[in-house]
Amino acid sequence: MAKPVALGADHGGFELKEAVKRHLEERGIEYRDFGTHTGEAVDYPDIALPPCDAVVKGECSLALLFCGTGVGISIAANKVNACCCSDVFSAKYTRMHNDANALCMGGRVVGPGLAVELVDAFLAAGFEGGRHARRVEKLAAIEARERGGRTAG
Repeated sequence: MAKPVALGADHGGFELKEAVKRHLEERGIEYRDFGTHTGEAVDYPDIALPPCDAVVKGECSLALLFCGTGVGISIAANKVNACCCSDVFSAKYTRMHNDANALCMGGRVVGPGLAVELVDAFLAAGFEGGRHARRVEKLAAIEARERGGRTAG
């Protein structure tokens, strides 16, 4: 992988992020850790944005994000085509069919052994394009439309 993988975790995903970092180091995969760097409480929206921005800017190839369930951080990260996965099939096919740029996992849901399997499947897969490109383009159109008039609540 030419560019580093971006990492980010809140306090609920901190330990899982650290386990994944060790795995990436063992595999010789470069990464950039955007924090958190301790188990102290932080808000997942604040943690999700810097690694996602690095992907959008082309500084990092993909992002691996962690919180307690993986859900909160995936909602925050969904602006860059994120997914929350807890099985290998979904981690692989979200890259291949959905062109996901960020994999989100829950430190209270996924253990270190499964996490590294998900990471390996996600990083090894590439976007297939073809009929899937049409669907991803439709998602981008929905996002563009929502940015123009979406309100909370």
